[in-house]
Amino acid sequence: MPTVWMRELYYFDYAQDFGLSGFAGTLCSRTTLRTDLPVVLALAGAQADDEDYQLGRDVRLLLESPLPDEVLHAVWLAAVRRCFDPADEGTDIRCWLRRVAEVCPPFTQEREKAEAEVLDEARPTVPEEELRGTVAAEIESAAAALRRAVAVPDIVPALLRVVREADADLGFRLFLRAAKAYSVPIGKEAYDRLLGIGELLAHPLVAVRDGLNVHWPPVDPGRRDLDLGRFGLPVLASVFHGTDWKYQGTVAENIRSLVGSDAVSAPGSYAAVLLEDVRRLLDSALSDEAVTALWRTASRRLYVDAAFDADEGFDADTRAWLERVARACRERLKEVDPVYVPYLSPARTDLAGAVLREVREAARTDVAEVRDVARVLEDVVTTVDPDLGFRLLLQILFTHDVPVPDARRDRYRALGERLGFSPDHVEDQLPRRTD
Repeated sequence: MPTVWMRELYYFDYAQDFGLSGFAGTLCSRTTLRTDLPVVLALAGAQADDEDYQLGRDVRLLLESPLPDEVLHAVWLAAVRRCFDPADEGTDIRCWLRRVAEVCPPFTQEREKAEAEVLDEARPTVPEEELRGTVAAEIESAAAALRRAVAVPDIVPALLRVVREADADLGFRLFLRAAKAYSVPIGKEAYDRLLGIGELLAHPLVAVRDGLNVHWPPVDPGRRDLDLGRFGLPVLASVFHGTDWKYQGTVAENIRSLVGSDAVSAPGSYAAVLLEDVRRLLDSALSDEAVTALWRTASRRLYVDAAFDADEGFDADTRAWLERVARACRERLKEVDPVYVPYLSPARTDLAGAVLREVREAARTDVAEVRDVARVLEDVVTTVDPDLGFRLLLQILFTHDVPVPDARRDRYRALGERLGFSPDHVEDQLPRRTD
């Protein structure tokens, strides 16, 4: 029978990397020259005092493992980019780990009963052999790059032994830390798999993502399989729906947050697709009234008084508003890829007929706002871009809480697949109605 461990829900207790891998990252990031044994032990104690109880657990796990000293030494040197070597302080690796364990005493966190029950329900339960195999496969996949980049002999077999003979979770984190410390190149497909392992183990996203040297594909405004499902102008409309956006910051801060929300995609991806949507509308033959009606209906911002409040009137002139958004997108793209030149991907004119039929079908609704903007949506489909028209249709139906019968939802899903959308693009938006 496979061994299954009840693991911690790390993202509940930690906002970034944690435990021994987080501690190694702290040492790597230090800019001061002094990194001797007393300083390192003081830093370890401070991390434990700051409620990182996993540091002590990780150290004791390694001490109790059958791993030989040379393996422990190798993975530690790789994790800290050789910035602190216990041997230089006249001590061996196990003696040093015991010193760290002393400043990170065992601790059992007490939780309220209700909180503990909720967390226990959500804890990852992963068969240990399966996890070891999955993590080992990623290390072996990166083996050649690790050997070229990491200035520690035998680092690949050392990491594999941690995974197989100590703990796959800790081995995974130490592998990531070594890859970050030495800027080991990671391909997009491997990056997606690493994120999947981190999600499986309930790690905070940044514990996997931050610091990895990911080799991203070029920014492409025509990409539609973005990781967050929705994208472009419909998401901008959802951000500025109602007044909740004010709790997230100013207008400018909300725009920057949206165009920078490419944590798991090529940097600049969300700025590129939003810029394409905005440029298509600004460069179109649609009247100012039509563009305004489209934005107002998609965002449900029906009452705008520029004279009352400058922030409330940020989109009083819809074309000027879209120009402002376009500037923010260009700034983001220049920041992440200075040589990128924005361009429009080919419009999906082959699907104009199919999208147009769905717009006309949706216009039969009892919701007046949807009926009133249907003609503008038709013009978007036939003269601007069917892809944008379809996404705006979904956004408008969602914004105005228009239930969608299962048969029509199936057609939407099929259209989304033909357009290359991620599977959740339709499902995360529309209220359901059965016929």
